Amino acid sequence: MHALKKNRPLRRVVLASAATVSGLVMLLSLKPHTPPEIAAAPAPAPSSSSGAAAGSGGSGGSGGSSSSGKSTGTRTVTGQTVQTRWGPVQVRITVKNGRITDVTAVAYPSENPRDQQINSYAIPRLRSEALTAQSASIDTVLGATYTSDGYRRSLQSALDTTGL
Repeated sequence: MHALKKNRPLRRVVLASAATVSGLVMLLSLKPHTPPEIAAAPAPAPSSSSGAAAGSGGSGGSGGSSSSGKSTGTRTVTGQTVQTRWGPVQVRITVKNGRITDVTAVAYPSENPRDQQINSYAIPRLRSEALTAQSASIDTVLGATYTSDGYRRSLQSALDTTGL
């Protein structure tokens, strides 16, 4: 006869408890997708703009010089680091004569092969859409929802700094 079919409730309680404890130990031993060091590292940098952009975008008194900088010349601005579920995302833009001429993903999740696979097609598509739209109003890339959201938010912070 099977061990659980006997009329011994204490044996069932012990087996159920052991199974519960084993399941709990296995659950707690799972490793998160992003190591804690990566998620905590970019947090102290709320304003991750380039040196020239940080001075003009950070103070309220130099708003006029910021708008004159966007209409003439070339300016490179780095957006804020955005923490996503899978890791940080940060974008750098180059603006020339009031138009976005280049968008570069400075940081994005690339810790494991799956991240690399997803972002190998997502980052170029997001860059292309940003250059076409000339704004942060870009579509989410299917399969890269978190990266797309972080990219869009970092791009918007860079655009806010330039005054576009």
